[in-house]
Amino acid sequence: MQSVFTGPVYVVRDNIDTDQIISAQFLNLVPTIAEEYEKLGSHALDGLPKSLYPVRYVKEGQLDSDYPIVVGGKNFGCGSSREHAPIAMGSANCHLVLAESFARIFFRNCVATGELYPCEITERLCDVLKTGDIVTVDLDAATVTVKATGKVHHFKPLGDVRPVVDAGGIFNYARASGMIAK
Repeated sequence: MQSVFTGPVYVVRDNIDTDQIISAQFLNLVPTIAEEYEKLGSHALDGLPKSLYPVRYVKEGQLDSDYPIVVGGKNFGCGSSREHAPIAMGSANCHLVLAESFARIFFRNCVATGELYPCEITERLCDVLKTGDIVTVDLDAATVTVKATGKVHHFKPLGDVRPVVDAGGIFNYARASGMIAK
């Protein structure tokens, strides 16, 4: 499994809710149908107000984002319990979210679906970084290195969550570990 991710970040603030991550009008899309999974990605984070986020996470007419890493503040993924939120972000080519804190249900949905690594940072990176900055995230070392400055920031190790996301979600993990039949 990949343990180091490098790329530009998309920076958001506090209290990014699941309606902003994937609008309710797209919840009828079925993630297990390949075309609908791709369509979900094209709408990831499209509920963010354009006045605050003029640079869109996924450009108009594209299926994938140019930002494989999202940096947030406190309470990322709050709101309703919708698995579509981490699935949409994963479909858009997001690999991980670095946030000060996560809504519990969003964190669990990241793990259960295996779409994203939810990394809880120990510093307020949304005040340090701006959209487009390049970072390298090392899951093994639990570090974020900013390319422009070389400054290293830390996040809490993923612990028991890591192998579940590595496996592609809770059911794949359970099959691989013999908890349920293959």
